[in-house]
Amino acid sequence: MATTIGAEGRIDLGEHGIDAGGRVHLHPSTSLLYTHTLRRDEGRLAEGGPLVVDTGRHTGRSPKDKFLVREPGSEARIWWSTVNQEIDETHFEGLRDKITSFLEDQDLYVVDSFAGADPSHRLAVRVITYSPWHGLFAKTLFIEPTDEELTEFEPEALILHAPAIEADPAEDGTRSSTFVLLHPSRAEILIGGTFYAGEIKKTIFTLMNDRLLLEGVLPMHCSANVGDEGDVAVFFGLSGTGKTTLSADPERHLIGDDEHGWSDDGIFNIEGGCYAKVIRLSLEAEPEIYKTTQSFGTVLENVVVDERGVLDLDDDSKTENTRAAYKLEQIPNALPTKRAGHPSSVIFLTADAFGILPPIARLSREQAMFYFLSGFTAKLAGTEIGVTEPQPTFSACFGAPFLPQPPAVYAHMLGERLARHGAGVWLVNTGWTGGPFGEGQRMPIAATRALLRAALSGDLAEAEFKTDPLFGFEVPTSVPGVETSLLDPRSTWRDPEIYDRKARELAQMFRDNFVQFAADAAPEVTAAGPRV
Repeated sequence: MATTIGAEGRIDLGEHGIDAGGRVHLHPSTSLLYTHTLRRDEGRLAEGGPLVVDTGRHTGRSPKDKFLVREPGSEARIWWSTVNQEIDETHFEGLRDKITSFLEDQDLYVVDSFAGADPSHRLAVRVITYSPWHGLFAKTLFIEPTDEELTEFEPEALILHAPAIEADPAEDGTRSSTFVLLHPSRAEILIGGTFYAGEIKKTIFTLMNDRLLLEGVLPMHCSANVGDEGDVAVFFGLSGTGKTTLSADPERHLIGDDEHGWSDDGIFNIEGGCYAKVIRLSLEAEPEIYKTTQSFGTVLENVVVDERGVLDLDDDSKTENTRAAYKLEQIPNALPTKRAGHPSSVIFLTADAFGILPPIARLSREQAMFYFLSGFTAKLAGTEIGVTEPQPTFSACFGAPFLPQPPAVYAHMLGERLARHGAGVWLVNTGWTGGPFGEGQRMPIAATRALLRAALSGDLAEAEFKTDPLFGFEVPTSVPGVETSLLDPRSTWRDPEIYDRKARELAQMFRDNFVQFAADAAPEVTAAGPRV
């Protein structure tokens, strides 16, 4: 049996089908993973201490290469679609054998951790990889067990990670040489053909999006923070909408930046770390996140670094999707428990590439369910392969790529929680104003922050509102500290008639997209959309 290196004893990977021939590093330290990455010339040490790595040709997720295994234990509840493509168990087993055969000849890193800060709803996750920096990524993004928890650790989910192994589409039933496979009932994940580390965290999130529903918990693609008075806010939004940036508010305590569950007891983070975009990050605009890029323990993906070890966060020559993975505790005001009460505010973030939506709008419960199911935003450059400039898109529940079950299931559960706990819901546009992308300007982040502070403090509820005649939501007419013209998108366009035409086009897009949900949504939810 292979030699096991680790403070917590030995491990036999035979239970996972691996007869390890190399050294097995069980529960490796951050220092060891740094050392091995640098020794193997698979990363660089930058000024301040971060580890800089390159993910090669995959600088974003590969959603078209993700498959769920069609198997008796889960097939009836899965949302089979382009989001959840099916693969049979025979092909899954064939690729599993390819990975385990390869791993048997490598030195391995075994990272044990948890997904879910609430002990009542957490999943014990084991990641087995031959790549030390991917091991560090997993150690950073998931919740580290205590020494006592490690002695009793029994994995409930397994990731077999072998990015150098490529599939043969004709033989393995995949679309390309890249594959990300999830077996829902066995909670096993296979990753190959891609070095992009985000696949590790998002496959576990996909699994949790299935498992938590079965436990009566709403899984959410959102960030969350809490004020000193216990007022919780959650921020839904896809990559690039400001979900990470806006939740890292120095005046509030960060619960988490991307994945949460909403149980009968309140909110809990699914992760132990953050995975933030860092392209053109500045110390002035985002000081908390910026400091993590200068810190030991942070993994920086595809960030340009010179021969002196100095970073250039403005350089997008590799990708717009440069990333930093860091522990939540690196944010000074992070909440150690990663848990809080029920939200009093729910924020839907959208980067509107058309420049039509106002910077903030108040939604009724029915409108909230409509816009939640719609999930409108702009798919920003670099987040997925092949996307080179912003594109308008609809992503159900602000996270369609990670939903194993039909979107209506999640929306119904959100509506029920809004009704029970009385949270206010706001639609916030962090995208464009004064015209569409290419003509208008990006919404000033200072204005967005001022509007959010007013909404979360309750001050905005006292403002005067007007109802948008097309979209039906309520828009404040004035907010202290915010330029009044920003609140009226039509007035920011040079030609109001062009705005009107483009607004009607966007409203029709919402209506056309919602047709797919009409059969499962209540009539009042369908009616809550734009009045085309």
